[in-house]
Amino acid sequence: MINFHQKFGRRTVALFWLVLVAILIGVLIYLEQIAILYVLATLALVVLLLIVAFADLESIGREDIEGSASNN
Repeated sequence: MINFHQKFGRRTVALFWLVLVAILIGVLIYLEQIAILYVLATLALVVLLLIVAFADLESIGREDIEGSASNN
């Protein structure tokens, strides 16, 4: 399998995922599979909430945020 992160940048890989998800949603809407869209939206929201819930935000100080912003 091709390692996309070596060949493409992070933004390009993210754009590929975005286009793939948009095509999938468009096809499901065209085929009128709204029930599947509800399930996928619910699962995506649960995953997002779990990511936020388990994020270690306490270990990130204001200095870390300001330091990374000044490096860009």
